[in-house]
Amino acid sequence: MDAKTLIDKRNLPSRHVTEGPARAPHRSYLYAMGLTREQIHQPLVGVASCWNEAAPCNISLMRQAQAVKKGVAAAAGTPREFCTITVTDGIAMGHDGMKASLASREVIADSVELTIRGHAYDALVGLAGCDKSLPGMMMAMVRLNVPSIFIYGGSILPGSFRGQPVTVQDLFEAVGKYSVGGMSLDDLDELEQVACPSAGACGAQFTANTMATVSEAIGLALPYSAGAPAPYEIRDKFCMAAGEQVMDLIARNIRPRDIVTLKALENAATVVAASGGSTNAGLHLPAIAHEAGIKFDLFDVAEIFKRTPYIADLKPGGRYVAKDMFEAGGIPLLMKTLLDHGYLHGDCLTVTGRTIAENLASVKWNPHQDVVRSADNPITPTGGVVGLAGNLAEDGAIVKVAGMKNLKFTGPARCFDGEEACFEAVTNRAYKEGEVLVIRYEGPKGGPGMREMLSTTAALYGQGMGDKVALITDGRFSGATRGFCVGHVGPEAAVGGPIGLIRDGDIITIDAVEGRLEVALSDEEITARRAQWQPRPSTVGSGAIWKFAQAVGPARLGAVTHPGGAAETSCYADI
Repeated sequence: MDAKTLIDKRNLPSRHVTEGPARAPHRSYLYAMGLTREQIHQPLVGVASCWNEAAPCNISLMRQAQAVKKGVAAAAGTPREFCTITVTDGIAMGHDGMKASLASREVIADSVELTIRGHAYDALVGLAGCDKSLPGMMMAMVRLNVPSIFIYGGSILPGSFRGQPVTVQDLFEAVGKYSVGGMSLDDLDELEQVACPSAGACGAQFTANTMATVSEAIGLALPYSAGAPAPYEIRDKFCMAAGEQVMDLIARNIRPRDIVTLKALENAATVVAASGGSTNAGLHLPAIAHEAGIKFDLFDVAEIFKRTPYIADLKPGGRYVAKDMFEAGGIPLLMKTLLDHGYLHGDCLTVTGRTIAENLASVKWNPHQDVVRSADNPITPTGGVVGLAGNLAEDGAIVKVAGMKNLKFTGPARCFDGEEACFEAVTNRAYKEGEVLVIRYEGPKGGPGMREMLSTTAALYGQGMGDKVALITDGRFSGATRGFCVGHVGPEAAVGGPIGLIRDGDIITIDAVEGRLEVALSDEEITARRAQWQPRPSTVGSGAIWKFAQAVGPARLGAVTHPGGAAETSCYADI
């Protein structure tokens, strides 16, 4: 857009703060921060980042936010920077800290909403770097419905261990190797010092990169912006461009709900399946849809997964990391072949002001790479993630099958009430080949917080048992999880779901071909066991996690905590 274009504020939220004699006290605060009269009467753009010093995923966000602010200012807008929280799963994993992870998604969305509402900002550019901060930021955009652009902070570069590329996934699995004598303590120490060599989020197609891929496919991020690794200088160019472009969205009144439609959500689910992405997308896409008042639950996501080819050879199931895909052609390369072969809706609007098809029109296939296959020559004909249902999962479940050879498993249950008990059994090899390990009371309410089980699944894989046992849970799995691991089993144990009624030795069948999760019990036996079942007291009695447990809904609907866009009586963007 023309950088000198002036935007009339008479219909923008910030008029309530900056216009007219009654707002002289408000303007005095803005003058106190060095703003000029011209800047005060320009549109006010919130630049929200999840910067913190918790982990490398977030450490570059503040620098990138400065580039966004330059872009906003260059296009005659006034940027207002603020930060919100992040709970980084790699740090929270394997202990009670993980109970804070999913709750943090809601806090991020809520805190961005409150900051924008409280200060009457006209638009939002949101920067996020770790698993829950990406969907949390996108949820806030759709909820507020002011012109918005999402920016991913970028992935970490791969480490190098004795000449071999490594990621943090290798480190979690190394813990399992060490527990069975497959790796020395000195080797483990050396690996932990080289696995994460730069700023950026986990480098493979784990949850952060999965949701980054979603941000481009759903239309909220600029093309190519989600693929560039955090240390690459080109990230500042994307950030500058986003700052300028959000001003164009204000001028044209293009809002997130114009972009995030049912078709756009289907596009997002398609790229998750095609890239072998994280099962957590089955939780976050319904949550984003909920903010727009769109019905799109786990079963809808699973239907898309079922008909989508798996074409991106990315870790943890494949060979490559996000950096490799960016250098091969980025997320647009992946989307282009899906579009060309009829798997994407090309008419969906994006933050460029153009459609998906228009954005991809000049993208050419790169034959000199093997990171992404053509959609008519897939790695497997159906997606890397599969939805399941059955008498053990009336509300559904989800499993990542990318890179797996055996898609069926039947075995006796070994039940654990909580992750710690299962992790202890795995560490001590107190389980048998052929068993189905059941971790329950880890759902959204029962956990509370729906913890991820990476420590346990990685330890199994490190012990060489990744394909010799299965694991099901009403909790979640990290995007780094591999092996026959089924998550999001619903209804969860805490509300009397069948997973809470299983006993040791019950025969469980997982069929990722037919999409079934069954326990060999009659309906009468399940009903009799439910009559004897007693709810467990919560492990928390107050605080943020207690508050989350009181409000949270089922995983099938995204584990959301408020009624969503369908129940709105007014939209912030129209105040």
